[in-house]
Amino acid sequence: MAAKQKILIVDDDVNIAELISLYLTKECFETKMVHDGESALAEFPQYQPNLILLDLMLPGIDGYQVCRELRAQTDTPIIMLSAKGEIFDKVLGLELGADDYMMKPFDSKELIARVKAVLRRYQPARHETAPSDIRRVHFPDLTVNLTNYSVEYLGQTVDMPPKEIELLYFLAASPNQVFTREQLLDHIWGYEYVGDTRTVDVHVKRIREKIHDHDTWSIATVWGIGYKFEVRQ
Repeated sequence: MAAKQKILIVDDDVNIAELISLYLTKECFETKMVHDGESALAEFPQYQPNLILLDLMLPGIDGYQVCRELRAQTDTPIIMLSAKGEIFDKVLGLELGADDYMMKPFDSKELIARVKAVLRRYQPARHETAPSDIRRVHFPDLTVNLTNYSVEYLGQTVDMPPKEIELLYFLAASPNQVFTREQLLDHIWGYEYVGDTRTVDVHVKRIREKIHDHDTWSIATVWGIGYKFEVRQ
């Protein structure tokens, strides 16, 4: 029997944390609850969760700082939870490395759907893939391999979360084709994701911080429309 996937729930509201734990337990997840930022940082290396549900408004160290410190040591997916609904809060959370953002109160079915969707993107391949099935694009000084979720830039492996790799691969696999933000949101995050197009902008920004424009290619902004992976002769 496969081991249950573990979810670390970080919320100072004990009742909400217990309710989330109940939802997840019914879906055969294992859960652990902590109620402040310091406990979350202390518990993470011991518990080694597959995903973290992180409330923003925590006593002591807030959720933003917890996210920042976790991202310095791990790519474990993080879904932020908050009663705040302003675009600024969402974008800041995503820029710090969160994988998704949910506003309270939320529907239990939506929470479970988002947890499962994020976890699916982090699952390693479970079988050997035939060479003909390898999904990989190569350009001078850049190789993006979606089969094993790896990016090589200037001869070095670049650490990227799965959604950044998926977005980069999707653009690079169709060079010089323009995609709207809505198209990218639909293709990368799918129908289960209820978000705004700024999510795409945030992820493109994070990709550009890790790989820079090349003499022969670049991730180009098409103003008023979206983005394209531009290849120059």
